[in-house]
Amino acid sequence: MHNRMRKSLLDFTPYTPGLSIEELREKYQLQNIIKLASNENPLGVSPLVLESIKKYSSSIFRYPQNASPALSDALAQFHNIEAERIICGNGSDELIDMLIRMTCEPEKNTVLCYSSCFSVYKMVAKLCGVHYKEVARNADFSQPLADILATVTDDTAIIFLTSPDNPTGLAIPSAELVDFLEKLPQQTLLVLDEAYIDFADAEYQSFEILKSHPNVAFLRTFSKAYGLAGLRLGYGIIPLELAKSMQSARLPFSVNLLAEHAGIAALTDTHFYKQTLKVTAENKLFLMQELQSLSCKTLPSQANFIMFAPTMSAEFVFQKLLERGVIVRLLKNFSFPDWIRVSIGTKEESNIFIKELKGILHD
Repeated sequence: MHNRMRKSLLDFTPYTPGLSIEELREKYQLQNIIKLASNENPLGVSPLVLESIKKYSSSIFRYPQNASPALSDALAQFHNIEAERIICGNGSDELIDMLIRMTCEPEKNTVLCYSSCFSVYKMVAKLCGVHYKEVARNADFSQPLADILATVTDDTAIIFLTSPDNPTGLAIPSAELVDFLEKLPQQTLLVLDEAYIDFADAEYQSFEILKSHPNVAFLRTFSKAYGLAGLRLGYGIIPLELAKSMQSARLPFSVNLLAEHAGIAALTDTHFYKQTLKVTAENKLFLMQELQSLSCKTLPSQANFIMFAPTMSAEFVFQKLLERGVIVRLLKNFSFPDWIRVSIGTKEESNIFIKELKGILHD
């Protein structure tokens, strides 16, 4: 069967997720573990979502409605746009796959990104037989907008920009995105991956400015601010004609029944959403101040995590934190071997992380 695989997939590198609590508990025989590695919601999940899941759980033997029309309508009302522009998916990853498969010609078109970005862009492009190219980041870790524009050719089908960016937490100001789009050829689709946009300041909120632009698609997720990472629910806001074509060609029933109802419930729980943003902002400020007091380098973050460089080997610090029951993300796989990403947790989790980090750095 090995010979039946496409040659371009024989050296395929799979996505590498962060360690789970279960993996760490088994490896180190620890009971008390905190996970600050996957940018999950520090408050868990909305009570209204849990009620919705309980209410509809007895219906899981039924197929959901194809294309999630109820959720699309709720999102259309939430964003004040046409429901036909919304495509719901099994996480944002499915939408990335759909956009590349449905807009790029294999062996002809190119997907353009920047270095050390979300690895799924490259994975899907390679899986689809589409050319993939990355432009080096700027020296300050920001996204190289001018260099990306200079790299665009007639065959560039999609440009992915993530704002706020993972793993840096840096975001692109709206004014810079407007200028970028004015210079971008109309045949190239700009995909703004906004998984962390809920946590960003107003100057980085570009949706209202750009939502009517003919060659911009937005990707959003329920995994972060809404706490639904385990249900795998994302959505795209796509130019109308492209969205219609994508809906016609997509695989059916990719969003499960419970995820759709959970998403609708999550949109209604404004209290949980506001509390998430409040707790995240407060604990991010606390962590930033504590990390800087420990002489760690930090990047300003518009997301629900902080990228920092400790005063000793990042790999050593990462390993010692694991042994103490604290899971963070070593950024070696992002080509940042001297840096660590820590998610914003609860105040208790933040205190434990800082306590253990101090113990390692001052040992």
